[in-house]
Amino acid sequence: MIDLLKSLSENREDAMAGRFLTFLVDKETFGIEIRHVMEIIGLQPITEMPEMPDYVKGIINLRGRIIPVLDVGLRFKKLRREYDDRTCIIVISLSGTSVGLIVDNVSEVLTIPDEDISAKPEILSKDSRGYIKSIGKIGEQVILLIDCDKLLNEHELEAISA
Repeated sequence: MIDLLKSLSENREDAMAGRFLTFLVDKETFGIEIRHVMEIIGLQPITEMPEMPDYVKGIINLRGRIIPVLDVGLRFKKLRREYDDRTCIIVISLSGTSVGLIVDNVSEVLTIPDEDISAKPEILSKDSRGYIKSIGKIGEQVILLIDCDKLLNEHELEAISA
């Protein structure tokens, strides 16, 4: 029975390998591995939390679960943008904690073969090198692939989870 569960888990991981949810932030395309994505929801009323970094917008109540949300654009040091009807929240699992990512809009799920994924350039700023994992290419399109585990450091994750 344990071997069967392990096999099912491995098959699920294999099925998700190379698949990325793509989204826009300030007209740039980003992607996150689909295995991190729990769900995508419309923008919800956000309760602000005091003494948080500007990119941590607050918390939402999602079917009885309290989920911290952060504005990906502000996290990436983009200009603040007004939310609109295309703005949505991608709920991801980060080290066992549910976190909402506010993005301009979600594009699609893409399969990017390993041969179309390149290492990130060294020229990236020190701040972004942590959470930009690699660069994906689909035709002429370039997609910045995010390392979800590095979006927040241990202290930030602990602060928003408290």
